[in-house]
Order: sequence, then C-alpha cells, then structure tokens
Amino acid sequence: IKLKNGVFMKNEKILIVEDSSVTRAMIKEILIEDGYSNIEEAVDGEEGVNKAKEKNYNLVITDINMPKKTGIEVIEELRKKSFYLKTPLMILTTERTEKMKEMGRKAGATGWITKPINPNQFIKAVNTVLKN
Repeated sequence: IKLKNGVFMKNEKILIVEDSSVTRAMIKEILIEDGYSNIEEAVDGEEGVNKAKEKNYNLVITDINMPKKTGIEVIEELRKKSFYLKTPLMILTTERTEKMKEMGRKAGATGWITKPINPNQFIKAVNTVLKN
C-alpha cells in the first residue's frame, strides 16, 4: 500500500456503471480522495456487464435507470458469474421506493445508496462492503 498525499492507496478494482458523466466523475473523485486508484467506468448497463465479464472487480457500483440494461439487470447478470457470487454489487440511484429496493435485493444487490450522494456516507458504505 503506497502513500499518496498522506492517504493510503487501496488497490481494489472498482467499476462504476453510470450513464451520467457528472455523477461518474463525482463518484470517482470521492473514491480517489479516499485512496482508491484502480477505478474504471462504464457509460451504460451493457458496457458495465461486458467490462465486468472481461475483468474481475472487487466492487461494482451501478445506477438503476440507464440505457441498454438497467442496474437491476447488471446485478442479475453478474450474480450468474462465479466470481461475482460474493462480490459487493452496490446500487446508487434516485429510486427510493420499497418495491424498487426489493427488486434490488432479489437481484443480489449488496447495498443501496440514494442520490444525491453524501460523500461521507458513500465512502463509509464502500469501505464497509470491501472489508466484508
């Protein structure tokens, strides 16, 4: 673990699947400030699934409402792959309904974070799921 600006560098591989470039940039910045440096991005659910099938990530953070595949579909597809059976798959969304949260749980989501993002709560959730 290298030190950068007094922050311990974390080498977990993280994939952000989010169609909003502004939100992707914000998530990435929060992760970088906490020491994560191995971060990749996908602009929609289809690209996210393809990247996650090519490479094993320690954490996938996905939006729900995206073109080509929803975040629920992303999680369902990844849970079929042996590597992703126990990998944290987190949902980051504006959706707040119990019905949608239940769909996320059934699909295999590890956690649910609602937008707008609270950086402290977000990074605490990321660090928690990566430790387990």
